[in-house]
Amino acid sequence: MLYPNSPEAALRFLKFVNASPTPFHAVENASLRLEKAGFQKLQEKDNWENSIQPGGKYFFTRNQAALVAFTIPAKWKQGAGLSIVATHVDSPNLKVRPISKRTNSGYLQVGVETYGGGIWHSWLDRDLSLAGRVIIKDGNGRYKSKLLKINRPLLRIPTLAIHLDRSVNDNFEFSQETEFIPILGLLESQLNAKKDDNKAENPHSNQKASSIQANHHSQLLSLLAAELSVVPEDIHDFELSLYDTQPATLGGIDNEFIFSPRMDNLVSSFCAVESIAETASLQTFPTLEGNVNCIALFNHEEIGSVSTSGAESSLIPSLLNRLSPTPAALAQSISGSFLISADMGHAIHPNYTSKHEDNHQPSLNGGVVVKTNAKQRYASDAISTFIVKQLIERKGGQVQEFEVRNDMACGSTVGPMLSKIGIRTVDVGNAMLSMHSIRETAGSRDIQNAIDLFSAFFEGFAELDRSLTVD
Repeated sequence: MLYPNSPEAALRFLKFVNASPTPFHAVENASLRLEKAGFQKLQEKDNWENSIQPGGKYFFTRNQAALVAFTIPAKWKQGAGLSIVATHVDSPNLKVRPISKRTNSGYLQVGVETYGGGIWHSWLDRDLSLAGRVIIKDGNGRYKSKLLKINRPLLRIPTLAIHLDRSVNDNFEFSQETEFIPILGLLESQLNAKKDDNKAENPHSNQKASSIQANHHSQLLSLLAAELSVVPEDIHDFELSLYDTQPATLGGIDNEFIFSPRMDNLVSSFCAVESIAETASLQTFPTLEGNVNCIALFNHEEIGSVSTSGAESSLIPSLLNRLSPTPAALAQSISGSFLISADMGHAIHPNYTSKHEDNHQPSLNGGVVVKTNAKQRYASDAISTFIVKQLIERKGGQVQEFEVRNDMACGSTVGPMLSKIGIRTVDVGNAMLSMHSIRETAGSRDIQNAIDLFSAFFEGFAELDRSLTVD
């Protein structure tokens, strides 16, 4: 057995993250998990009035890049609140440019744009490939968006040999524009291409406005077409990202670590999907009362969340309005709602202990981290942290606290922007090292810790909320 005596939830996470190199794949894999648990897919364009029923389990996606799932209590009525776990499925990466074709010194290169705040030097000398979605024309002349994941090393951003830069270990810097361009192959392969392919490479040829053939290397388009079982001319556009082909794995002397890409924030997204799927499959599910349980997997958090599929979109307000369509019911629903903003947190680093405040030093496998910031970069307050700590305690879990030093800037999450709706919000996450590196490190036992919190939230928030008086 590859991982003896390892946490089962962590092993399931490995499968999820390895199959999810882009937000599109993460949403697709989350959808498959929900459908397996009996969730019914809805379309936003449809009228839900006759579709939503008490005791039902539903989900919908937007633009293949965001997902919202929810379960309706058996005694549900309009005005009921939502118990929401909100995460994001995007991570810092490199995206292929609309015109990616580049050559230099005998190499075929692919132009890329940085996305988010990545630790970009960690992308150097890695075995990279491509994944995303491609707009193709099928045999019936219709267009569709199809997911793509090339399962072999294809690209690389090589470093400069130390013999050509003796100062590299003293002060390593590089230009993200001119010294961060992946190589795809050698130019001789381009010169040996078929004449038809070379014709497609000519940017001055008579191209239709919708054609992208002149924008990318013909070998690249041919490879994409072969993966999708179409001809290159049937590819009309794409959104492709680079990803590290090295699979996620458990590590450490007792497999206590996870070494993986994209754990910020696919860990939280995986745990949210698992918890709502497991809760909806319990024999006690038909007896659950109170709020509508909900998860929201957003896109574009790493660049500000301002998009149709980001946390500042209409996704949550739209769901609130559909379930409680009158002004009075909507106000009641917002007042009774609670949101857990789940995003990864910073574990204490043994080589950089001074980067943490002395009394706020979360550790790997130490339990869920509650994140607080007086400037409201996190949305937690005394009421919301009390609630989440009570829920963690119900499952026998442990709580860790994180607050940033006064002399350091604090990151943020989807929590503060969603709290503007009026929903009570708390910010939590699992501790990790090397956030935004191409290879991050987290605790293998913390996967179950997060699932336990979200499950306790879905199973017991209504009872806990009734016992609390604030206003």
